[in-house]
Amino acid sequence: MTISITSTPRTTTAVERPKGRRSRRRPGAWLAALPLLAFVALAFGLPALAMLNGALSVDGAYGLATMSQSVHGAYRTALLGSVKLSATTAAIAAVLGLLLAQAVVTSRGTALREAVLTASGVLANFGGVPLAFAFVATLGNAGVLTTELGLTDHGWSLYSFWGLALTYLYFLVPLMVLTVAPALDGLRPQWREAAQNSGASAWQYWRHVGIPVLLPTLLGGFVLLFGSAFAAYATAASMVGSSVPLVTLQIADALSGNVLVGQENVALALSLDMVIIALLVMAVHLPLQRRSARWLA
Repeated sequence: MTISITSTPRTTTAVERPKGRRSRRRPGAWLAALPLLAFVALAFGLPALAMLNGALSVDGAYGLATMSQSVHGAYRTALLGSVKLSATTAAIAAVLGLLLAQAVVTSRGTALREAVLTASGVLANFGGVPLAFAFVATLGNAGVLTTELGLTDHGWSLYSFWGLALTYLYFLVPLMVLTVAPALDGLRPQWREAAQNSGASAWQYWRHVGIPVLLPTLLGGFVLLFGSAFAAYATAASMVGSSVPLVTLQIADALSGNVLVGQENVALALSLDMVIIALLVMAVHLPLQRRSARWLA
């Protein structure tokens, strides 16, 4: 099936500049950005250099022994555990967030839409110890729902991989709603009308038009959720401790000497591993975001 999509030519308004006046940049205008550049250098540049120096230092010399140690043994298990947890929760949150955002965008009540989007903005930033306490009080071993429903008899445990995944979904699903809702708003009604006039069903419209247009946004949202779950620390530290191996928990143990003393350089190497993974996530996310914006602009 071929669906022809026609768009209305855009009208542009030329802004005439007064004759004799030429726009030119003032010399030294970049000095206005000097405070921001200084802040970035102090807040991000110096810690990054310290981390790089510590991760590559071995007994007063530079080498890759610490980096190699950070991807073996228990540290490798923690890295893989973080990747598994982040990928699982990001995939589930992407699907649930897409369905919720579609329901909100197509709803006729503006009050419901505003309420859901406002709540999503709040819940997407609700994490750490307060979130862990809320879930422990509700679904912990002595939680309200656990006691009332007898969940422990069915093998439920909040202090496990899936318990932590459920907790992460609490702030990842609202984050996906905020990410994908503008893209769903950008789907033009003319595209659906053109598909219907061509005899396409709702499934054919989504398969040939809707999903291909939204795919960059969905993939970008997935990698954004992955990065958010990968960097989360306080919630996991408050709930599961070291029972679920995560790289953020390994970094905290290495820095505090909780397990072994003198592992600060390994903690910096693990942090460098996380930075490399975050850069890979950004390298995927930014091109997808630009491509999605070009379609929906």
